[in-house]
Amino acid sequence: MNHLYVHCVVRRFLPHDRQSVRSARPTYRNRGFAALIAGVIGIATLASTSNAEEFTSEKSSAESPSASSDTTAAASTAPDVDAMQEMQKRSIQTQKPVYGHWGANPQEFSTWTNHSNRLIPVYTFGMTLNRWRERGSVYHDEAGLKAMDGKLGDGVVNPHATYYDQTDIYSLQKAAVDAGYTNIIVMVFDGMDWQTTRAASIYNTGTIPYQTGRGTGLHFQDDRRTKTDFGLVVTSAAAGGAKWDVDAQVVNSVNGGSKRGYNVQLAGRTPWDERANSEYLLGKDRSLPHIVTDSASSATSLFSGIKTYNGSINVAVDGSQVTPIARELQRDRGFKVGLVTSVPVSHATPAAAYANNVTRKDYQDISRDLVGLPSSAHRNEPLQGVDVLIGGGWGEGKGEDDVQGRNFAKGNPFFHQEDIKSVDLKNGGKYRVVQRNEGQNGREALLAAAQQATDNDERLLGFYGVKGGHLPFSTADGNYDPTLDVKGKERYSEADLIENPDLADMTEAALTVLEKSIDGFWLLVEAGDVDWANHANNLDNSIGAVLKGDAAFKKIMDWVDENNGWDHTVVIVTADHGHYLVIDDPKSIAEAGQ
Repeated sequence: MNHLYVHCVVRRFLPHDRQSVRSARPTYRNRGFAALIAGVIGIATLASTSNAEEFTSEKSSAESPSASSDTTAAASTAPDVDAMQEMQKRSIQTQKPVYGHWGANPQEFSTWTNHSNRLIPVYTFGMTLNRWRERGSVYHDEAGLKAMDGKLGDGVVNPHATYYDQTDIYSLQKAAVDAGYTNIIVMVFDGMDWQTTRAASIYNTGTIPYQTGRGTGLHFQDDRRTKTDFGLVVTSAAAGGAKWDVDAQVVNSVNGGSKRGYNVQLAGRTPWDERANSEYLLGKDRSLPHIVTDSASSATSLFSGIKTYNGSINVAVDGSQVTPIARELQRDRGFKVGLVTSVPVSHATPAAAYANNVTRKDYQDISRDLVGLPSSAHRNEPLQGVDVLIGGGWGEGKGEDDVQGRNFAKGNPFFHQEDIKSVDLKNGGKYRVVQRNEGQNGREALLAAAQQATDNDERLLGFYGVKGGHLPFSTADGNYDPTLDVKGKERYSEADLIENPDLADMTEAALTVLEKSIDGFWLLVEAGDVDWANHANNLDNSIGAVLKGDAAFKKIMDWVDENNGWDHTVVIVTADHGHYLVIDDPKSIAEAGQ
């Protein structure tokens, strides 16, 4: 059935301001207008009459728009007080829910800091999910599910499933290429489930604009400049982990026990219709312990289309290496490849976009794969290397690391400094290298290097970060002043903010280089700090990370428009897994954003 797309949504954007995410986000300060927009968008995202009830009429049993007087009071602070930050701080100090709780215990603020089995969102731009719907979900068919690796859990087959599998996002990219699209852009908000997105939207609009469905209030929810679609996918892995030999790159055994899949009776048909406080979603239901994925296994599903064990970087459960789509396109069609991330460049998501390794923790070898150097996984025939690599990890140091094997080199554990030197154009390598440099504006230096790389047909390597390997964490109000969370508290110097670009800057630099590709390109942009914030149960940071990623998304969409690229460009926005935030009091978040 044809989709209904709405192109008349009114949006207003403020001028760009480096210190405020609000400058690059949709603004809906009139509550009546926000409600009208929510209704229009709810209509626009109906896939078919059969899907209408599934995606627009259910209300979450775990969340309510009503707020208690105690929690609402937390947001009703003086105008010069950051109300979202104050709620986050109060939650940590009291360990009592204020805006909500993390975990299956509604009486305590923080009882879970890991991933979940929640369904995660996928948004497409330039193509629809009609092919998925015409084919039907793999969860309709036991035979199809059994064809995947891993043991199938009970209650997974669902003839009425309107959700799909994470491996289908790989198939979606393949279908786009087969249909003639030559610019494939995948944006992964690491750890961003439907609830995380909704929290960011509520804060961003200062209202409670939706209860179900695609939602409104963020650029990737509201953008209608091309055909767009929305769906949900299952993320569970084939196995909880494996025993491996990092030096030999051999998988010795794969963990048994837990099973994969998604049980709709224990989890709910949609994220807004979840079973309240579900131990199943955490993989802790003893009667049905389904596996909760990590970022490596899920990214391998996204980019190589297989189910595998947690920790795997494009290695199947039988120990064989698989080739991610970016490398296929580079090898077979001459595509250029770019990877952009707000966290270390060799972390799981960018790693699985290109490299191979039995463990995600072999960072130095993964970074060697990314830039075409010999690695433990490709000793004799190094990979070609990506054309653009921009991300974090700068400034870190480590004396030893047994997990990385015998070839670990003392120094930067994510990307060794000698490897960076060896690929630098100055030393006969293929990359124009730009790194964080004392007193140098990070944005300006990166964009200048990108233009030079473009003018001279060079590859680009950008390496940035603060302590811990990531970019500075932006808070919900667009500042960089994180408060307490379960991981502690980070502080940044003025130099940390000046000398680092942000994710939108990195995305702009990557597109500057990749747009000159004659044959096409494949680009990953990862908002990895969403995951870090959710692991820390820090909603202030999580909203800030989503908004930073949203600004990068807008940069992508504007670039496609400016280059008249919609006839050959597909943009896919998704996550790799969920966490377990339950929004108890959305009104307090809305008032904090006003």
